[in-house]
Amino acid sequence: MMYALLDKEVLSKRGLSLAKLSQKIQILDIPIAQYRNKIGSLEEKRDDLLLIRKFYNGKLIVNDSIDLIDYADGLHIGQEDIRVFNTQLEKAVTIIRKKIGNKLLGLSTHNKAEILEANELNLDYIGLGAYRGTKTKLEAKVLGDEALNLAKLSKHPVGLIGGLKLKDYFDKQITYRVIGSDLYEN
Repeated sequence: MMYALLDKEVLSKRGLSLAKLSQKIQILDIPIAQYRNKIGSLEEKRDDLLLIRKFYNGKLIVNDSIDLIDYADGLHIGQEDIRVFNTQLEKAVTIIRKKIGNKLLGLSTHNKAEILEANELNLDYIGLGAYRGTKTKLEAKVLGDEALNLAKLSKHPVGLIGGLKLKDYFDKQITYRVIGSDLYEN
């Protein structure tokens, strides 16, 4: 299943419209999309979520900005960001769940230890990557086919991320093919 990544910074650098990409993922019938904006204000992010909703009616996940959960169907959070809530991950997830309720909750993972930690948490899915190198996250460790083996360790559905192409398909251990840049280029 495809999972679209709408990265505001990447779109802005490429001169691409969030509205047009939202229309595209609706036409492609992509069931889940994540909006990521690491540098915008809360007001800008809220306005962007409302804009996406005008054109896209699938599940909309907001990255890291728990204060905007009322405008989204879920929250995706990174390894560093989850620890802001509590250094003990089970407590952090409890705090997050109190705020987001039964909405979707995803956590970024990058290795076996993080996946095994995630297995003990009340999550709906994990993100795992990077599968391939990308121009947008140069610092990401590329896992390659090791990611496919790591995915088998997860008790949660896995969203494989990092350089995925629209044409990529994987065995059942990968629930979501998280596609960013390839959506922008095709």
